[in-house]
Amino acid sequence: MTWTLSTSLDDFREQAGEFLAARPAENTVLLTIAHRLAEAGLDVFGERPPVFGWWRGEEGGPVEGAFLQTPPFPPRLSFMPSAAAAELAVRLAAAGSGFTEVTGIGGGADAVRAFGEAWTAATGTGQSVRVSERLYRLDELTDPPRPPAGRHRLAEPADRELVIRWHCEFLSEAKVRLPDVPKAVDEKIANGGLHLWEDDGQPVSVAGTSPILAGMSRIGPVYTPADRRGRGYASAVTAAASAHVLGLGAEEVLLYTDLSNPTSNSIYQQIGYRAVEDAMVLDFEAR
Repeated sequence: MTWTLSTSLDDFREQAGEFLAARPAENTVLLTIAHRLAEAGLDVFGERPPVFGWWRGEEGGPVEGAFLQTPPFPPRLSFMPSAAAAELAVRLAAAGSGFTEVTGIGGGADAVRAFGEAWTAATGTGQSVRVSERLYRLDELTDPPRPPAGRHRLAEPADRELVIRWHCEFLSEAKVRLPDVPKAVDEKIANGGLHLWEDDGQPVSVAGTSPILAGMSRIGPVYTPADRRGRGYASAVTAAASAHVLGLGAEEVLLYTDLSNPTSNSIYQQIGYRAVEDAMVLDFEAR
C-alpha cells in the first residue's frame, strides 16, 4: 500500500482522474476543485501552491484513493478505504516530510475519522468537528410541496453586486472562507452557473451550480436573505437549478447540507434528493 505525493495538477489528473470520475458523487468536491484549478490557475484559492496525492492498494494496482489541498484550506479526501486515510495521516505527519501544513481534514465521515485518529496519535494534537454534513443525490425531481410565487432566471452581470453580497453573507453564516468572492461570482455568472428566484420582479434567493463533470453537477451555495426565509424560495430555486443542469445533460445532481440545520435537510428531500453519505470537516489544534 502506498501514497504518491505530488505538486503537479497534470500528474494528479492523469493518475487519479479515472478513479475520481468512476464515483462522481463521493468525489464531487475533488472533481470540481481540480477542474477550477485547471481553468482558473493554480493560485485561484490562494498564493501557496496546491498539493495532491493518490493511493494504490498494491504496487502497480489501480488508484483507490486520492486527496488534494489548496492552502490555506485543509486537505480534502476522496472516497477511500479507512486504511488509506490513516496511512496518509501518518505519511503527512512524518517528521521532516515538509509536504504541506495540515490544520484540518475534510471528506467522507469514515475516511475523515480514520485520518483524524491517526493524525492525533502521530502528532499529539487535539481535534474538533467544524461541520458535519450530508451529501444528497437527486433521485426524481418533484415540485416543492408549497411552490412560492415568482420565477427562475439565470443571474446576469447587472446582478453582480447583489450576488456578491449574498455570497459574503452565506460564507459568514457558514463560517467558510473564500479568498476572492467577486472573482468566483464573475466566473459563475459568465458560465451560467448562478440561478435566481425572483418574486414580484425582485431577486429573493440564489443557488449555484457547478460545471458538469463526469456526468455530475453540484448545487451550492443556496442562500436566501434572513428576511425572505420561510416562504419556499430556497426549495424553488434549488428545484429550478436542478432542472436546468438536468436539461444540460447532468446524470447526477448533488448537494451538501449542514446536519445541524433540519430545515435544509427536510426541504431538499421533499423535492427528490436522497442521502448518499455523511461528510465532515475536522480541525486540529495543539493540546
